[in-house]
Amino acid sequence: MRGQTVLKRRRVVLAGGGLLSAALLPAGALAAGGLRIPTPAQTPGPYYPQSLPAKRDNDLVQGAGKPPALGTVAQLSGAVLDTQGRPLSAVLVEIWQCDANGRYHHPADTGQQAPDPGFQGYGQFTTGVDGVYRFRTIRPVAYPGRTPHIHFRLSRGGTERLVTQLYVAGDPGNARDSLFNANAAQSRELLTTSFAPHAGSSELEARFDIVLA
Repeated sequence: MRGQTVLKRRRVVLAGGGLLSAALLPAGALAAGGLRIPTPAQTPGPYYPQSLPAKRDNDLVQGAGKPPALGTVAQLSGAVLDTQGRPLSAVLVEIWQCDANGRYHHPADTGQQAPDPGFQGYGQFTTGVDGVYRFRTIRPVAYPGRTPHIHFRLSRGGTERLVTQLYVAGDPGNARDSLFNANAAQSRELLTTSFAPHAGSSELEARFDIVLA
């Protein structure tokens, strides 16, 4: 499966905040002419925050004065590249997702379970010269009608460049998710990655590289 192969080939360790070395830059999926295939776009959905939280960092699971978030903590990272494989700096990477109870931080989400007060629900990170982004979040969970996923929005110079979604490789809900399956097989592979145990901790890690057209 692509997600498992990519993780073995390109695993990064977030602990210590080390930069991604040139040797770990992703191979990526290649199209004719050796160019990398742009990451497919996906709908932003109805739950992009109406107002952004005061805390807008890249740690969604531990806020000052709040309990730790429910769910399985995951260290999510990747590189933002152009189609020639060059890292892109100054890209604002935003993510948002539901909490472990299946609730978004959005007034339109009226799910039956109470929201998790410890989960930030939204985070952002601006890439440096290495093109790398990092988040500490939870492994996404399913909610009625959707397989587990994380929303991404990428902007550069104030211009939106891509809105997409990350899916969990091998999750049984993928086969029933109409939005995921609206993509061709190759596009589905580009949108999925594995969440594997992070060495030496109870957390998971995942790598999701993004190619901008």
